[in-house]
Amino acid sequence: MATSDSVLLSGGQVATIERDRWNPERYELVVDGTPQSSVNPVDPTDLAFEYVARIGHVIDLLAEPRAPITAVHFGAGGLTLPRYVAWTRPGSRQQVIELERALVDLVRERLPLPKGESIRIRYGDARDVAERMPEGLTGAADLVVVDVFAGSRIPAHVTTVEFYSLAARLLAPDGVLAVNVADGAGLPFARGQLATLQAVVPHVAALAEPQVLRGRRFGNLVLLASPGPLPLEWLPRLLAAGPHPAQAVSGDELDRLVAGAKPVTDASATGSPEPGRGVFLER
Repeated sequence: MATSDSVLLSGGQVATIERDRWNPERYELVVDGTPQSSVNPVDPTDLAFEYVARIGHVIDLLAEPRAPITAVHFGAGGLTLPRYVAWTRPGSRQQVIELERALVDLVRERLPLPKGESIRIRYGDARDVAERMPEGLTGAADLVVVDVFAGSRIPAHVTTVEFYSLAARLLAPDGVLAVNVADGAGLPFARGQLATLQAVVPHVAALAEPQVLRGRRFGNLVLLASPGPLPLEWLPRLLAAGPHPAQAVSGDELDRLVAGAKPVTDASATGSPEPGRGVFLER
């Protein structure tokens, strides 16, 4: 156990591990009052946050049940998804990229990772590390997750064509890139991210709660992209798996959603919008 339940991060934010008030088996990683991750050390399949559960269902469909995969995670948080992959797909090879060593130390001390699992942590800025990933990972990843936040916002430099090109080069021919995006009214940021992914990877879809996809309230969207055709037969199964309510867009419907949005480049990038406190991550 850690000697403290909190650490000071490099940006001046305070990260804490707090017991979930609704479920005593869960713990939350909270940064400056905003819940960032939920971890259940007893049951790694307990994915409390809505967008994490959606990515979990994608992981379930990547290969035959229990078959190991190769995964790269940009952003550590509470290491919730690496735990899920390790539990549901034993023998998987995973790499996690995280800027904040103190945060990972806190999580690993308070909520230890499963022993013997192949989960390597690489420390540094996501963009910098993406530029120097091992050649052996190029074209080898079944799953690449991008879930990078500085406090409650996504930094601009991991929202661009240049960054997604680095992330996408890790994908196997049928690998899936899963991006967590938060946005509100009208979805200007999310639509720009979809246009950016379309400029880099040929096949793109989005999953979210219907009110979020319609831009009527702030929330999280999971954007999916792949070098090969996304198995669209997944979509009904993903929606049926929940959380409910749920909606998916792809093909012509996605093109209509994105219409008018331009791909984001290093020259035009801005961070994601600032959410109101308490709405950033949905249960």
